[in-house]
Amino acid sequence: MISSLGAPKLSQTQTVTRQGAGRKSVSDKKDWCTPPKYVDAVHEVFNGVIHLDPCSNDYSVVDAMVEYRLPNNDGLKDSWNYPTIYVNPPYGNDAEAGTTIKHWLSKCADANEVYGSEVIALIPVATNTSHWKRFVFTKARAVCFLYDTRLRFLENGKDGGKGAPMACAMVYWGLNFQRFFDVFIEHGAVIDISNLIGMHIGSDRRILTLDLK
Repeated sequence: MISSLGAPKLSQTQTVTRQGAGRKSVSDKKDWCTPPKYVDAVHEVFNGVIHLDPCSNDYSVVDAMVEYRLPNNDGLKDSWNYPTIYVNPPYGNDAEAGTTIKHWLSKCADANEVYGSEVIALIPVATNTSHWKRFVFTKARAVCFLYDTRLRFLENGKDGGKGAPMACAMVYWGLNFQRFFDVFIEHGAVIDISNLIGMHIGSDRRILTLDLK
């Protein structure tokens, strides 16, 4: 395993298809990178150091100490044992690999639970989906629903001039809620959902209640 402290950046190349929520395919492949103001905010939460970016690309401005880039490094298979992690995952389905955004969010939750990592992920707001129910609600500490009406990702490193077709949120798995709140309240509505961690909610709660009778 690569040490998380003092580790050099990896230099592999990656082409990632970032798709809008609910889209199954796109006509061209692009690297949709996080806008610099949000990268700056993530750095601030993590006291200036992002140890791992598990789905990086050639145009990324995240500046993580370790970057995983396809095809030489699969961010879902390589180790996430790092103190701070920032994730801007592919939003669509990867038919070849058989993965979706839920696999990335599962890794976010696992890294926090298993290694104690602080993790922040930029994802579409889709609170009715299974991945939000399983890995955000009951797993994450906080959510910032971003104020930007149409978040403008960088397309292949450049400002594309148009916003994303869906609302987006920053999700935080970690212990330092106050730090996350203080930084991201400048960017949206920050909600503490720690009271849901480990809870059974919705239909899962009803099923559990029936099982216990």
